[in-house]
Amino acid sequence: MEIYFLGTGAGMPSKERNVTSIMLNLLAERNAYWMFDCGEGTQHQILRAPVKISKLEKLFITHLHGDHLYGLPGLMSSRSYQGGDTPFTIYGPKGVKEFVETALRISDSHVGYETRFVEFTEGEQSVLFEDDGFQVETAPLKHRIASFGFRITEKPQVGKLQVDKLKEYGIASGPLYGKIKRGEPVTLPDGRTLDAEAFVGPSIPGRIVTILGDTQPCPNAVKLAEHADLLVHEATFAEARKEMAIRYDHSTAMDAARTAQEAGARTLVITHISSRYQAEASEELLREAQSIHADTYLAHDHFHLEILNRLRG
Repeated sequence: MEIYFLGTGAGMPSKERNVTSIMLNLLAERNAYWMFDCGEGTQHQILRAPVKISKLEKLFITHLHGDHLYGLPGLMSSRSYQGGDTPFTIYGPKGVKEFVETALRISDSHVGYETRFVEFTEGEQSVLFEDDGFQVETAPLKHRIASFGFRITEKPQVGKLQVDKLKEYGIASGPLYGKIKRGEPVTLPDGRTLDAEAFVGPSIPGRIVTILGDTQPCPNAVKLAEHADLLVHEATFAEARKEMAIRYDHSTAMDAARTAQEAGARTLVITHISSRYQAEASEELLREAQSIHADTYLAHDHFHLEILNRLRG
């Protein structure tokens, strides 16, 4: 599992940063990518990234401001042109379906795959998606318009098969290993029955990734990020512009770090950087965040980070 930042700027593109889009690489886990937000120009960023949009399975929109949304119609068209023929699901605040369908209709654009929409409104924390591998929850944040965060929880994985122990019982590698790994009891030719649990190590906890939309510090941000292995949080301003952050319902880098600390998140990545902070000036944001939460990274376009389970490395 890896996080890849296609765009890391706030409001409008700058010479150094495109507007927001984040890719969660789940090729190893489900042979797919999940995207979070799709600002204008995201297609161009993908051309410079090791990403195949034909494998883009889901897109989560945090809120309906243009710098998080305007790239979506073009992305959908390109997905079709590049061989994406599997269903594509878009999750977002109420209105995202109307935006997409209107843009595609007026531009006479057609996509060669089924598009599904899951819209939500402000309310309590709720589950958007769940299967055997993952659960995705959402909750409202504090912004000028309805803005949401997402908590992606990987389900626990089956523990390691204790091969040496099986060999002590005279069981060679083969179909029985698969049955035991699946938790099925096995009866040997001599009549002995083996309990599968005795030959499988402890289950491996899944990873937790929290990706927040634009927000002022708020309780739901902490709740979504609780014990996360990775928290992605906006840091539009430095602390010296705290009043501006409050006025426009954004966070400072130190706000992001305080949220990470309160939530007990392991690693923090700050993004959504104002164009005021070009080149070395953006390092001020990193220094401020690290003064509170040491394990912090400052995202830049095409920055990527492997997401490690805190119990595995």
